[in-house]
Amino acid sequence: MSSITTDQGIVHYEVYGHGPPVILLHGWLGSWGLWQETMGYLSRGFRTYALDFWGFGESGKKRETYAVQDFVGLVVQFMERLGIDDAPLVGHSMGGTVSLSVAIQYPQLVRQVVVIGSPIVGSSLSFLLKMFGQRIIASIVYHNIWLLKLGFRVLAPFYTRDPRWPEMMARDLSRTTLESFLTSIASLHRTDLRPHLNTISIPAMGMYGDKDIVVHPKQWIPMQKGIPHARIEHFKTAGHFIMLDEPLRFVQTLQDFLRCEHQAS
Repeated sequence: MSSITTDQGIVHYEVYGHGPPVILLHGWLGSWGLWQETMGYLSRGFRTYALDFWGFGESGKKRETYAVQDFVGLVVQFMERLGIDDAPLVGHSMGGTVSLSVAIQYPQLVRQVVVIGSPIVGSSLSFLLKMFGQRIIASIVYHNIWLLKLGFRVLAPFYTRDPRWPEMMARDLSRTTLESFLTSIASLHRTDLRPHLNTISIPAMGMYGDKDIVVHPKQWIPMQKGIPHARIEHFKTAGHFIMLDEPLRFVQTLQDFLRCEHQAS
């Protein structure tokens, strides 16, 4: 367990492997734990860093805002503190939106960008997630978090085939604050990266599951329209959590992309 201290709070991270750095960013209500198996696979050729965003996992929870832009600043500070000049950013869901935002605003820091089930346009979020971005509803849900955990357990097969997922969500939900629960998803809902995607010239890849019920599975369309050179990978049997539904193909595709672009450079 490692951490750095910033003016905005403590950032927890885990690191594994040797080689060029790769930074992994989790999604809404998640934590670095989602990446454990991915880190084990990539560690054969890369030094992987998995962060907890402020308000999630083991990172600091004393902030007033937890917006996408706040997490962009977190990634930049993290890289500066650890002396990472540039690195690929790999993000799931909200983490992918953050990754693209860093690539747009700080292109010198990002070698490659990979997004997994990530919203390019916030309106692509499911109706339920949009509702969670309203304070009254978020407060009711958060103060009855047991009900949300129960809902995730009952509906788990619609989210992923991995039987471990409900326990993973229950663990991460227990470490989330009301403000991070609310403001992060509200901010994500307001996000629209389309006007800025054409500034991304680095290698980019989008992975989208055809059975995603969290983010519209056709969000690859605005990504490819904005970044014509982007590689798009479709996972026909996967939902929002591709790394859990099709783990072998996921890690092989990710590793091949990272290695190919790294060798080319």
